[in-house]
Amino acid sequence: MTYPKCGTTWTQEVVWTMRNNPNLDHPKAGAPISARSPFIDSDMLMEMGKEKSKGLMFELLKDAVPDADPNEGIALQLTAHTPDPRTIKTHLPFSLMTPDLLDTAKVIYVARNPKDVVLSFLHHCRLIKTIGYVGSLDQYVDYFVNDLLIYGPYWEHLREAWPQRDHPNMHFLFYEDMKADPKAEMKKLDRFLGTNLTEEQLEKIAHYTSFEEMKKHEKEALQGKNMDTFLDQEVLKKDGGFYRKGQAGSWKDRLTDTDQSKIDIWTKENSLTLGISFKYSI
Repeated sequence: MTYPKCGTTWTQEVVWTMRNNPNLDHPKAGAPISARSPFIDSDMLMEMGKEKSKGLMFELLKDAVPDADPNEGIALQLTAHTPDPRTIKTHLPFSLMTPDLLDTAKVIYVARNPKDVVLSFLHHCRLIKTIGYVGSLDQYVDYFVNDLLIYGPYWEHLREAWPQRDHPNMHFLFYEDMKADPKAEMKKLDRFLGTNLTEEQLEKIAHYTSFEEMKKHEKEALQGKNMDTFLDQEVLKKDGGFYRKGQAGSWKDRLTDTDQSKIDIWTKENSLTLGISFKYSI
């Protein structure tokens, strides 16, 4: 669970691998991540629940449920038929999930410096054809700090999660910590998930889920061979794909002083009430 572009897909792959593929020999490890770990919001985002949608997700669902009705929600049905142990992805805040979520499931929440979030989200909205954002970076920053983007407001999303960080079924993870020392963070995840992995397994998973390794298999892991049909090829060639840079602090080279100031003021106004701070924030 997290606001978009905070490292959700990376964490999703890490967690699925730790729980289902600790020895890196699972026969379905090469399948798209959405098949192995359903993204329950995708019916809403991609209108996949419509009968006319016969894309990759629908084919995945038909493999799992031959008589499935796409009008009942492709991602939701795929989730219901995913074998245990299930790893489910969502960008929805706690207020839009079942009230007893933390009493019935383990939740991993990923947070990231908002300056990096806005740049990653901007790239995503330019790259995905169905979104097709064509405005400027300055305009996008304004949308972000004025809480006009989908899944926002960003701080309200955090405000619902941060106070619950000490719940025994809640694990709060910072993207910057995962980048700085992935193996150390995976050890924390190992304890939280109860996967009891060995040092060797953790070492191999850290390498397997590194940005460089995941980038090599981007197409297959995200949307299979059909991925290019979803992406703006000009943006892809100029600025990179879904896995763009995988860095912490890259905003320093992209945001103008004006945009940095806007986000700094907005961050201070909101973070003080939460008592939360981000690395590389100012």
